[in-house]
Amino acid sequence: MDTLRLAIVGYGKIARDQHHPAIDNDAGYQLTAVASRNASVPGVANFESLEALLDQRPEIDAVSLCTPAGVRTAQARLAMAHGKHVMLEKPPGATLAEIETLREEAERHGVTLFASWHSRHAHGVAGAKRWLAERQIRRVDIEWKEDVRVWHPGQAWIWQPGGMGVFDPGINALSIATAILPRPFHLTDAQLQVPGNCQTPIAASLDFVDGDEVPIHAEFDFRQQGTPPIWEIHVETDAGRLTLEAGGRRLLIDGELQEEGPDAEYAGLYERFATLIAEGRCDVDVSPFRHVADALMLGYRHTVEDFVE
Repeated sequence: MDTLRLAIVGYGKIARDQHHPAIDNDAGYQLTAVASRNASVPGVANFESLEALLDQRPEIDAVSLCTPAGVRTAQARLAMAHGKHVMLEKPPGATLAEIETLREEAERHGVTLFASWHSRHAHGVAGAKRWLAERQIRRVDIEWKEDVRVWHPGQAWIWQPGGMGVFDPGINALSIATAILPRPFHLTDAQLQVPGNCQTPIAASLDFVDGDEVPIHAEFDFRQQGTPPIWEIHVETDAGRLTLEAGGRRLLIDGELQEEGPDAEYAGLYERFATLIAEGRCDVDVSPFRHVADALMLGYRHTVEDFVE
Protein backbone atom coordinates (compact mmCIF):
# COMPACT_ATOMS: atom_id res chain seq x y z
CA MET A 1 0.00 0.00 0.00
CA ASP A 2 1.71 3.20 -1.18
CA THR A 3 -0.49 5.76 0.55
CA LEU A 4 -2.77 5.27 3.53
CA ARG A 5 -6.13 6.98 3.14
CA LEU A 6 -6.79 8.41 6.57
CA ALA A 7 -9.73 10.03 8.34
CA ILE A 8 -9.61 12.20 11.45
CA VAL A 9 -12.51 11.79 13.86
CA GLY A 10 -12.99 14.76 16.17
CA TYR A 11 -11.44 17.91 14.71
CA GLY A 12 -10.66 19.90 17.86
CA LYS A 13 -7.54 21.68 19.07
CA ILE A 14 -5.25 18.65 19.14
CA ALA A 15 -6.31 17.52 15.67
CA ARG A 16 -5.97 21.01 14.23
CA ASP A 17 -2.64 21.86 15.90
CA GLN A 18 -0.86 18.49 15.77
CA HIS A 19 -2.49 15.66 13.82
CA HIS A 20 -3.41 17.54 10.64
CA PRO A 21 0.04 19.15 10.11
CA ALA A 22 1.80 15.83 10.80
CA ILE A 23 -0.40 14.04 8.25
CA ASP A 24 0.10 16.75 5.63
CA ASN A 25 3.88 16.47 6.03
CA ASP A 26 3.97 12.68 5.68
CA ALA A 27 3.90 11.37 2.11
CA GLY A 28 2.67 8.03 3.40
CA TYR A 29 -0.76 9.45 4.21
CA GLN A 30 -3.58 11.20 2.42
CA LEU A 31 -6.10 12.96 4.64
CA THR A 32 -9.29 11.91 2.89
CA ALA A 33 -12.10 12.73 5.32
CA VAL A 34 -12.98 14.33 8.65
CA ALA A 35 -15.85 13.47 10.96
CA SER A 36 -16.64 16.23 13.43
CA ARG A 37 -19.78 17.79 14.85
CA ASN A 38 -18.31 21.27 15.22
CA ALA A 39 -15.73 21.73 12.47
CA SER A 40 -15.03 21.10 8.81
CA VAL A 41 -11.83 21.03 6.79
CA PRO A 42 -11.56 22.43 3.25
CA GLY A 43 -10.46 20.05 0.54
CA VAL A 44 -11.60 16.81 2.14
CA ALA A 45 -14.94 15.07 2.65
CA ASN A 46 -16.62 16.23 5.86
CA PHE A 47 -19.17 14.30 7.91
CA GLU A 48 -20.99 14.91 11.18
CA SER A 49 -20.46 11.36 12.43
CA LEU A 50 -18.13 8.41 12.08
CA GLU A 51 -21.10 6.29 11.03
CA ALA A 52 -21.77 8.53 8.05
CA LEU A 53 -18.10 8.60 7.12
CA LEU A 54 -17.78 4.81 7.15
CA ASP A 55 -20.97 4.43 5.15
CA GLN A 56 -20.05 6.92 2.43
CA ARG A 57 -16.27 6.51 2.28
CA PRO A 58 -15.62 2.75 2.52
CA GLU A 59 -12.24 3.17 0.82
CA ILE A 60 -10.75 4.72 3.97
CA ASP A 61 -7.85 2.61 5.29
CA ALA A 62 -7.45 4.05 8.79
CA VAL A 63 -8.94 6.47 11.28
CA SER A 64 -7.28 8.65 13.89
CA LEU A 65 -9.57 9.14 16.88
CA CYS A 66 -9.09 12.58 18.44
CA THR A 67 -12.40 12.65 20.29
CA PRO A 68 -12.69 12.72 24.12
CA ALA A 69 -11.73 9.43 25.76
CA GLY A 70 -15.27 8.68 26.90
CA VAL A 71 -16.55 8.08 23.37
CA ARG A 72 -13.43 6.63 21.82
CA THR A 73 -14.06 2.97 22.61
CA ALA A 74 -17.38 2.79 20.78
CA GLN A 75 -15.87 4.63 17.82
CA ALA A 76 -12.82 2.35 17.71
CA ARG A 77 -15.02 -0.73 17.87
CA LEU A 78 -17.16 0.56 14.99
CA ALA A 79 -14.16 1.45 12.83
CA MET A 80 -12.45 -1.89 13.41
CA ALA A 81 -15.67 -3.76 12.61
CA HIS A 82 -15.47 -2.02 9.22
CA GLY A 83 -11.91 -3.25 8.75
CA LYS A 84 -10.18 0.06 9.52
CA HIS A 85 -6.89 0.49 11.33
CA VAL A 86 -7.22 2.77 14.39
CA MET A 87 -4.96 5.24 16.15
CA LEU A 88 -6.12 6.34 19.60
CA GLU A 89 -5.12 9.73 20.98
CA LYS A 90 -4.04 9.61 24.60
CA PRO A 91 -5.44 8.45 26.90
CA PRO A 92 -6.55 5.43 24.86
CA GLY A 93 -9.91 5.18 26.64
CA ALA A 94 -11.86 5.94 29.79
CA THR A 95 -11.03 2.66 31.57
CA LEU A 96 -8.31 0.04 31.44
CA ALA A 97 -10.76 -2.80 30.88
CA GLU A 98 -12.19 -1.31 27.71
CA ILE A 99 -8.73 -1.03 26.20
CA GLU A 100 -8.23 -4.75 26.72
CA THR A 101 -11.48 -5.44 24.85
CA LEU A 102 -10.33 -3.21 22.00
CA ARG A 103 -7.03 -5.05 21.77
CA GLU A 104 -8.89 -8.36 21.46
CA GLU A 105 -11.25 -6.96 18.82
CA ALA A 106 -8.36 -5.61 16.78
CA GLU A 107 -6.81 -9.07 16.68
CA ARG A 108 -10.14 -10.64 15.79
CA HIS A 109 -10.71 -8.22 12.90
CA GLY A 110 -7.11 -8.42 11.72
CA VAL A 111 -6.46 -4.67 11.96
CA THR A 112 -3.88 -2.49 13.69
CA LEU A 113 -4.74 -0.74 16.95
CA PHE A 114 -2.24 1.88 18.12
CA ALA A 115 -2.55 3.47 21.56
CA SER A 116 -0.38 6.52 20.95
CA TRP A 117 1.80 8.34 23.49
CA HIS A 118 3.13 11.36 21.65
CA SER A 119 5.57 12.50 24.34
CA ARG A 120 7.58 9.29 23.93
CA HIS A 121 8.54 10.61 20.49
CA ALA A 122 10.06 13.84 21.88
CA HIS A 123 13.63 14.32 20.67
CA GLY A 124 15.51 13.57 23.90
CA VAL A 125 13.53 10.57 25.14
CA ALA A 126 15.40 7.82 23.29
CA GLY A 127 18.77 9.24 24.37
CA ALA A 128 17.61 9.47 27.97
CA LYS A 129 16.56 5.83 27.93
CA ARG A 130 19.94 4.73 26.59
CA TRP A 131 21.88 6.79 29.12
CA LEU A 132 19.86 5.60 32.12
CA ALA A 133 20.13 1.94 31.12
CA GLU A 134 23.80 2.00 32.17
CA ARG A 135 23.42 3.97 35.43
CA GLN A 136 22.22 3.34 38.95
CA ILE A 137 19.19 5.51 39.59
CA ARG A 138 18.85 7.11 43.01
CA ARG A 139 15.85 9.45 42.70
CA VAL A 140 13.38 10.78 40.11
CA ASP A 141 11.48 14.09 40.28
CA ILE A 142 8.80 15.03 37.76
CA GLU A 143 7.30 18.52 37.43
CA TRP A 144 4.50 19.01 34.91
CA LYS A 145 2.70 22.35 35.27
CA GLU A 146 0.68 24.37 32.77
CA ASP A 147 -2.27 26.75 32.47
CA VAL A 148 -5.43 24.81 31.67
CA ARG A 149 -7.03 27.89 30.13
CA VAL A 150 -4.25 28.05 27.54
CA TRP A 151 -3.99 24.36 26.68
CA HIS A 152 -7.63 23.32 27.07
CA PRO A 153 -9.70 26.44 26.37
CA GLY A 154 -13.42 25.86 26.82
CA GLN A 155 -13.03 22.08 27.02
CA ALA A 156 -15.51 21.26 29.77
CA TRP A 157 -15.17 17.52 29.17
CA ILE A 158 -11.78 17.53 30.89
CA TRP A 159 -13.49 18.15 34.26
CA GLN A 160 -16.06 15.40 33.81
CA PRO A 161 -15.65 11.68 34.61
CA GLY A 162 -13.26 10.22 32.04
CA GLY A 163 -11.75 13.64 31.30
CA MET A 164 -8.90 13.08 33.80
CA GLY A 165 -8.31 16.75 34.70
CA VAL A 166 -4.63 17.47 35.30
CA PHE A 167 -3.79 13.88 34.39
CA ASP A 168 -4.54 14.72 30.77
CA PRO A 169 -1.13 16.45 30.52
CA GLY A 170 0.32 14.54 33.47
CA ILE A 171 -0.03 11.26 31.64
CA ASN A 172 2.48 12.61 29.12
CA ALA A 173 5.07 12.74 31.89
CA LEU A 174 4.16 9.21 32.97
CA SER A 175 4.44 7.99 29.38
CA ILE A 176 8.02 9.28 29.28
CA ALA A 177 8.90 7.92 32.73
CA THR A 178 7.62 4.44 31.88
CA ALA A 179 9.69 4.54 28.69
CA ILE A 180 13.02 5.77 30.06
CA LEU A 181 13.25 4.17 33.51
CA PRO A 182 14.72 0.68 33.37
CA ARG A 183 12.47 -0.88 36.03
CA PRO A 184 8.69 -0.82 36.56
CA PHE A 185 7.40 1.33 39.40
CA HIS A 186 4.19 1.55 41.39
CA LEU A 187 2.21 4.15 43.31
CA THR A 188 2.61 4.46 47.09
CA ASP A 189 0.77 7.73 47.81
CA ALA A 190 -1.38 10.25 45.96
CA GLN A 191 -2.97 13.55 46.98
CA LEU A 192 -5.44 15.09 44.55
CA GLN A 193 -6.92 18.60 44.58
CA VAL A 194 -10.38 18.75 43.00
CA PRO A 195 -12.30 22.01 42.37
CA GLY A 196 -15.68 22.13 44.03
CA ASN A 197 -17.65 22.04 40.78
CA CYS A 198 -15.57 19.34 39.06
CA GLN A 199 -15.15 15.59 39.05
CA THR A 200 -11.45 15.47 38.14
CA PRO A 201 -8.35 16.98 39.79
CA ILE A 202 -6.74 20.31 39.02
CA ALA A 203 -3.50 19.28 40.78
CA ALA A 204 -1.88 16.06 41.99
CA SER A 205 1.10 15.06 44.10
CA LEU A 206 2.23 11.46 43.56
CA ASP A 207 4.84 9.18 45.08
CA PHE A 208 6.08 5.96 43.49
CA VAL A 209 8.86 3.44 44.09
CA ASP A 210 10.45 0.89 41.80
CA GLY A 211 11.60 -2.63 42.66
CA ASP A 212 14.81 -1.28 44.20
CA GLU A 213 12.88 1.20 46.37
CA VAL A 214 14.06 4.17 44.31
CA PRO A 215 11.74 7.13 45.12
CA ILE A 216 9.88 8.76 42.24
CA HIS A 217 7.94 11.95 42.96
CA ALA A 218 5.61 13.78 40.57
CA GLU A 219 3.87 17.15 40.84
CA PHE A 220 1.13 17.95 38.31
CA ASP A 221 -0.66 21.31 38.32
CA PHE A 222 -3.11 23.01 35.95
CA ARG A 223 -2.78 26.43 37.66
CA GLN A 224 0.51 27.61 36.14
CA GLN A 225 -0.28 31.17 35.06
CA GLY A 226 1.83 33.99 33.71
CA THR A 227 4.90 31.87 32.91
CA PRO A 228 5.71 29.22 30.30
CA PRO A 229 4.66 25.66 31.12
CA ILE A 230 7.06 23.48 33.08
CA TRP A 231 7.45 19.98 31.62
CA GLU A 232 10.55 18.51 33.25
CA ILE A 233 11.91 15.18 34.52
CA HIS A 234 15.04 15.01 36.69
CA VAL A 235 16.85 11.73 37.42
CA GLU A 236 19.64 11.53 40.00
CA THR A 237 22.11 8.72 39.24
CA ASP A 238 25.53 7.47 40.35
CA ALA A 239 26.99 9.20 37.30
CA GLY A 240 25.26 12.56 37.44
CA ARG A 241 21.91 14.21 36.97
CA LEU A 242 19.85 13.68 33.83
CA THR A 243 17.22 16.26 32.94
CA LEU A 244 14.56 16.25 30.25
CA GLU A 245 13.12 19.71 29.57
CA ALA A 246 10.42 21.09 27.29
CA GLY A 247 8.41 17.88 27.46
CA GLY A 248 11.42 15.81 26.44
CA ARG A 249 12.76 17.93 23.57
CA ARG A 250 15.94 18.87 25.49
CA LEU A 251 18.25 16.37 27.18
CA LEU A 252 20.83 17.62 29.68
CA ILE A 253 23.44 15.84 31.82
CA ASP A 254 24.59 17.80 34.88
CA GLY A 255 23.15 20.93 33.29
CA GLU A 256 25.03 20.54 30.00
CA LEU A 257 22.87 20.28 26.89
CA GLN A 258 23.33 16.95 25.11
CA GLU A 259 20.46 16.91 22.62
CA GLU A 260 17.77 19.30 21.46
CA GLY A 261 15.30 18.89 18.66
CA PRO A 262 12.16 20.38 17.13
CA ASP A 263 8.61 19.59 18.16
CA ALA A 264 8.08 16.56 15.92
CA GLU A 265 6.27 14.18 18.26
CA TYR A 266 3.25 13.65 16.05
CA ALA A 267 5.39 13.03 13.00
CA GLY A 268 6.90 10.19 14.99
CA LEU A 269 3.47 8.87 15.90
CA TYR A 270 2.35 8.64 12.29
CA GLU A 271 5.60 7.00 11.24
CA ARG A 272 5.02 4.41 13.95
CA PHE A 273 1.38 3.90 12.91
CA ALA A 274 2.38 3.28 9.29
CA THR A 275 5.04 0.77 10.37
CA LEU A 276 2.59 -1.13 12.56
CA ILE A 277 0.06 -1.32 9.71
CA ALA A 278 2.71 -2.53 7.27
CA GLU A 279 3.82 -5.22 9.73
CA GLY A 280 0.28 -6.23 10.72
CA ARG A 281 0.86 -5.50 14.41
CA CYS A 282 -0.79 -3.65 17.31
CA ASP A 283 0.84 -1.45 19.94
CA VAL A 284 -1.35 -1.05 23.01
CA ASP A 285 0.79 -0.14 26.03
CA VAL A 286 -1.41 0.94 28.94
CA SER A 287 1.31 1.41 31.58
CA PRO A 288 0.97 5.23 31.79
CA PHE A 289 -2.81 4.89 32.01
CA ARG A 290 -2.50 2.26 34.77
CA HIS A 291 -0.62 4.73 36.98
CA VAL A 292 -3.34 7.33 36.47
CA ALA A 293 -6.04 4.79 37.30
CA ASP A 294 -4.20 3.89 40.51
CA ALA A 295 -3.90 7.56 41.48
CA LEU A 296 -7.59 8.23 40.86
CA MET A 297 -8.56 5.14 42.84
CA LEU A 298 -6.20 5.51 45.81
CA GLY A 299 -5.61 9.24 45.93
CA TYR A 300 -6.56 11.28 48.96
CA ARG A 301 -8.77 14.10 47.70
CA HIS A 302 -9.69 17.49 49.06
CA THR A 303 -11.72 20.27 47.51
CA VAL A 304 -10.00 23.49 46.49
CA GLU A 305 -11.75 26.83 46.62
CA ASP A 306 -11.08 28.01 43.07
CA PHE A 307 -13.76 26.95 40.66
CA VAL A 308 -13.18 26.11 37.02
CA GLU A 309 -15.24 28.11 34.55
